[in-house]
Amino acid sequence: MIAVRTSPTRLLLMLGVFALVSFGARAEETPAQDDHLKEVIAGDHRSEKNKARDEYRHPYETLTFFGIRPDMKVVEIYPGRGWYSEILAPYLKGSGTFYAAQRPSDPSYEPGQRSLEAFDQKLKGAPELYSDVKRTTLTKAGDIALPESADLVVTFRNVHSLMGAGTAQEAFDGMFKALKPGGVLGVVQHRGDPSVEQDPKAGKGYVNEDTVIALAEKAGFELEEKAEINGNPKDTKDYPKGVWTLPPSLRLGDEDREKYMAIGESDRMTLKFVKPAN
Repeated sequence: MIAVRTSPTRLLLMLGVFALVSFGARAEETPAQDDHLKEVIAGDHRSEKNKARDEYRHPYETLTFFGIRPDMKVVEIYPGRGWYSEILAPYLKGSGTFYAAQRPSDPSYEPGQRSLEAFDQKLKGAPELYSDVKRTTLTKAGDIALPESADLVVTFRNVHSLMGAGTAQEAFDGMFKALKPGGVLGVVQHRGDPSVEQDPKAGKGYVNEDTVIALAEKAGFELEEKAEINGNPKDTKDYPKGVWTLPPSLRLGDEDREKYMAIGESDRMTLKFVKPAN
């Protein structure tokens, strides 16, 4: 074997080049900070009550994981009272487009009607923030009226409701239809115990991760990545009132309140799917 001598100067140059290449690779892997999104999340338009839930919902980390940008066309499925909408709408205003795809109006379903009314009041109360919001409906047929135009579709803790209504597959089909090829579907959902057989109606609010993946894959999506951004190992998922035993619902009232407050909000899966480009 022939030994190759390297001068100290040459060695330092080689190490410097290696360090630059290594730094460049790390920088490429690390997404740039989105100061605009941080400003919106910290904005005065958000109530202290809603901001207090950032500890469990991690909006900045979740939305950046899904790859959001201010110039995107984004659809939020079943926005409820608008917790995420009050971040998405101002963030996208002026550069992108925000669609709120709400559940069909059903006067017999009081919680749904209350959510619709609360969402209406939110939009009317701050037109300077929400005047560009486009409202649509996710119908039973899964039609959001945006065929292959959305860059990102997001849904937060809604899969159990879709399963309860018997429309989960139609909804995932509709989300697939709304996205342009290469578009992303971001799902956050109360995560069930994989050792417990899935209730087809998800009556306790928990859904097994493989159930969500199966619904998405059947619609045509490919699972790109999972994240533990919204995980909570304290959640034992075996409560008398299901996931609503935990905060913020606290369905048992003062019964064992301190115990459930110490657990915090539910353990949640955070899944990123992509619509194949071809």
